[in-house]
Amino acid sequence: MSSEANAVWNECLRVIETHVNEQSFSTWFKPINPVKLEGTILTIQVPSQFFYEWLEDNYVQILKLAIKTTLGQGGRLEYAVVVDRGNSSNQPYVVSYPQGNNSSKNSPNGSITVDQRTPFEMQSLNAETLTQSNLNPNYSFNSYIEGDCNRLARSAGFAVATKPGITSFNPLMVYGGVGLGKTHLVQAIGNEIKNGPDNKFVLYVSSEKFVNQFMDSIKDGNVKSFTNFYMQVDVLIIDDIQFLAGKDRTQEMFFHIFNHLHQNKKQIIMTSDCPPRDLKGLEERLLSRFKWGLTADLQMPDFETRVAIIRRKMESEGIIIPDDVVEYLAYTVDTNVRELEGILISLIAHASLNRVEISLELAKMVMKNIIKDIETEVGIDFIQKAVSEYYGIALDDLKAKTRKKEIVVARQVAMYFSKEFTNHSLKSIGYHFGGRDHSTVIHAVQTVNDIMETDTSFRNAVNELKKKFKMRSY
Repeated sequence: MSSEANAVWNECLRVIETHVNEQSFSTWFKPINPVKLEGTILTIQVPSQFFYEWLEDNYVQILKLAIKTTLGQGGRLEYAVVVDRGNSSNQPYVVSYPQGNNSSKNSPNGSITVDQRTPFEMQSLNAETLTQSNLNPNYSFNSYIEGDCNRLARSAGFAVATKPGITSFNPLMVYGGVGLGKTHLVQAIGNEIKNGPDNKFVLYVSSEKFVNQFMDSIKDGNVKSFTNFYMQVDVLIIDDIQFLAGKDRTQEMFFHIFNHLHQNKKQIIMTSDCPPRDLKGLEERLLSRFKWGLTADLQMPDFETRVAIIRRKMESEGIIIPDDVVEYLAYTVDTNVRELEGILISLIAHASLNRVEISLELAKMVMKNIIKDIETEVGIDFIQKAVSEYYGIALDDLKAKTRKKEIVVARQVAMYFSKEFTNHSLKSIGYHFGGRDHSTVIHAVQTVNDIMETDTSFRNAVNELKKKFKMRSY
């Protein structure tokens, strides 16, 4: 920018600052950059078409006053509107507009009567709007099981729910893989705030819905209504923020909404499948703002947490489940909470439809129908059966406490193949071999590898079994 243009614009800002409130000044005038000054024509650059339209609709008289005060009666203003920000190989695309006067309004005494309200103030909330939060009332902190895998995120979430917008956890970013409880946690925060005494407007929305709403508002010419609505919320919860990647216009809009809410101490909560540093396709200025607050991850629930989840789910259904079934499910399903809950629903359905009690045998039958690597492909049950038949020993001996050499060898081989051909954790594998711990499995795998290096006949036997498993896994 030229020094002359910069100096003139700074004088204009001094005039403008006396006619608008601090929030409006920060939101709508600080982002403006002076581009050039030609005679009495000042060109300013604004970040988007929406930004230009909002200035023209709401602040045109203030801008005219500032220009005339600074440049005299012949002073004029032109806009350079950024339509496309471009990239490393393409220059930004900018269009220019002279300042219009379609929104100009003067009172009889010549004072400025332009509507100086911010979008937050221009649309009132009613009771119906406040109830449309898109929250699932079943998601609560009471039903959210705490464990080492989620303790930080849950504690931060509860702090936010107690004092939304006031803590340093703003924004709060919760990230983790599929089915680990991100949506449950952020909706629990939303429900806690919504049911509180302050009558706050909480809004939960997926990023996909946010994008679709914004695109519809462009198509229907209702961008301002869209913006007005989002700028009014007290707590905005955006699920799966990573899906804004590559959507430049939506990111531009979300950037302004984010700034407005954050500056007004409104709470912002987001979920993602990865931490901000690993998000691709999002503008750097957005990513930097995501890091202003707290980023907390959700990890795979450990065995104890999975046990607690199973018990809580069954208690909520009024069903008593035997301890051996709980342990079997907790050891076997070590992927994510969503899959575990799906299996519990199937188990309940089978027991109800068949009018039978929930038992270990029923749980194993249900698992075989759902988890593809059990029985249908290479699962632990199939490996144990194949190895016991190959070595000519009873299947139960693999799980027994006996230390007979031939049985120990067969057990170690079965553990070795369970580690190689299934996705079970070491702890889960040990459980399926009589409740042994993970160190026993590690020792078994290492022992098999060591013997294969020195014993040709043993190596041939292992390779023969391996062909059998490979054929089945195709």
